[in-house]
This record gives sequence, C-alpha cells and structure tokens, in this order.
Amino acid sequence: MSKHAFNRQESWRYKRVKPAWRRARGVTSKMRKEEAGWPPKVKVGYGTAAATRGLHPRGLQERLIHRLSELEGLDPKIHIIRISARVGERKRLPLLEEIRHRNFHIANPGKQEEKPVTTEEPTTEEAPSSEETKIPSTPSDTEEAAEEDPQPGTMEESAKDDANEEEEDK
Repeated sequence: MSKHAFNRQESWRYKRVKPAWRRARGVTSKMRKEEAGWPPKVKVGYGTAAATRGLHPRGLQERLIHRLSELEGLDPKIHIIRISARVGERKRLPLLEEIRHRNFHIANPGKQEEKPVTTEEPTTEEAPSSEETKIPSTPSDTEEAAEEDPQPGTMEESAKDDANEEEEDK
C-alpha cells in the first residue's frame, strides 16, 4: 500500500503555491472541512508501522558509505549500502568490488562496467537453406473456418447466398 502524498491546498492549481504541506486554515476551506472529493488532511493513523519506519523499501537499514573501513561491523542481512556521491571513480570501483564480495545489496550501483569491444568478429556457421527445410503445407484452419459458417444469418441472407451460388454454378 502506498503512502498518501499530503500536498498543500490548491498547490496543484497555482504555480506560486508549493506542494509542501501546510495546514488549511481558511474559514470556508473545503480541505479543512474534509469535504468529499478534496485531498486528505494529515492526521493520526496515516503513519507507518514503527517496525518498518525509516527502512529501505527492501526492509533493510540503509547505510551511507564513503570508504572501505566503514563496511566493518555491517551485516548483509540487515544493511543495504548506498555509496556516497562524493566518492570518485577511482575509489568507487574497488569499493564496489569489496561490497559485492561481501554480498551486500547496493542501493546505487551506477552503470555496470562495460566490456571492452573486441575487434575480432565471431564466426558463425551458415544455416541450411530455407528451401531444404520447407515442410509441405496443409490447409490452414482459417480456410476451413471460412468454408463452414458457424452462425447462419437470417432467412433473407441465406436465400440470397443460395441464389448467388446457383448463379456461380451456371
């Protein structure tokens, strides 16, 4: 179940009103009066369970990592790793390798390392020609279905069809 997005009243209508929540205080405010068709107000009961509050969607505790020494004491069954954005490429690659070696989930793995492009083209065997592998065709089901009309039309239509068939026979 997803959480409500509690937006400020009329924030969807006016550009100058930001969506950050503010309590509706107007005398005639529909949102304050909780009229049907208006977004819900922030109230007790919309909170998440205390056991899952603040956890990553996978149900793990998120930890921000800047260096290898911060991995000490973390458990892959309990923690998920988010590598700081301030870590550069040179330190990020060994850090990623160590995190994967310890079987941690990574919240922001980034782009996977691309494999170097090889100049050699792989050789492929030629497939047998299509003429040799042709299977004799049988009458298709669609042709048979067209010949048999499962739902006969009205009496007038069937009479017209009979007359057309007689003309074709001549």
